[in-house]
Amino acid sequence: MIAVPVPHDFPATPPAPAIRVEGLERRFGERQALAGVSLDIAAGERLALLGPNGSGKSTLLRILGTLLRPSGGRAEIAGLDVERDAAAVRHHLGTVFQSPSLDGKLSVRENLDIQGHLYGLKGRPLRERIAEVLERFGLAERAADRVETLSGGMKRRVELGKILLHRPGILLLDEPSTGLDPAARLDFWTTLLALQQERGLTIVVATHLMDEADRCQRAALLDQGRLIALGAPEELKASIGGPVLDVETSDPDRLAPRIQALGLRTRRIGGVLRIEGAAGIETAQRLQHAFPREILALRLGQPTLEDVFVALTGKTLSPKEPA
Repeated sequence: MIAVPVPHDFPATPPAPAIRVEGLERRFGERQALAGVSLDIAAGERLALLGPNGSGKSTLLRILGTLLRPSGGRAEIAGLDVERDAAAVRHHLGTVFQSPSLDGKLSVRENLDIQGHLYGLKGRPLRERIAEVLERFGLAERAADRVETLSGGMKRRVELGKILLHRPGILLLDEPSTGLDPAARLDFWTTLLALQQERGLTIVVATHLMDEADRCQRAALLDQGRLIALGAPEELKASIGGPVLDVETSDPDRLAPRIQALGLRTRRIGGVLRIEGAAGIETAQRLQHAFPREILALRLGQPTLEDVFVALTGKTLSPKEPA
């Protein structure tokens, strides 16, 4: 027998993703809510599903959360098939969906107690975890209060604490800051990011808000059930190629060809003409000088994720229909 030396620098096997989605499809009658979506989400990653209502992001989260069956393709959570191993998958997940899951007539503690029992917790371990959640989320003094008496921000804290009772490694959050004022939304995200750093959580958040997507390490842009872009927010924004100039005018159809005659490409977004990439202060000044009566306003800024979405689809992220 000939001994074959094993190279010491052989590359290590890459870690398995926390979430794997392969060719996922979902139809509701004639409507295609998901059309062959594929992506991997690494353990400990923070990923935003960004798109308008109706783009399929909520449908994707419901499939990952074992609440919907896919019409085609497959998805895995922690190596478990979401259809075949649904019960086991749920123990890895903490989910917050748009519709509140709290019982307003029960106290904060009672809501937490019920959640713990659903995951097989009881006795001293459950009491200790509830105490930990109440302390961690600043709810100890409100533990006996009915949930219906709490502010929107406090309710979201209870929901976040509730889904963490069984110590999941993966959080699925569907529009988690819906209905929160800016201060409460900032508080929610500050708490969420601190928790991720402490526990190495994998977080997938569905949103149509650019600032929430900017808080994530990668953004997956969805449109009409299709994944149209995936990458770090700054990388996606860099694809625009430079600043974006919006030209507001009372007659965009008349002004557009005149601007294009100057060698500038325009895209009409509603009643606004958008110039991408080549835009700058010189371009703005040039247009203002050339068309002083036609131009009502000029807005120049660095590209956003919404600009990326507009460049790819010709549409904004404004909600239009349920996802």
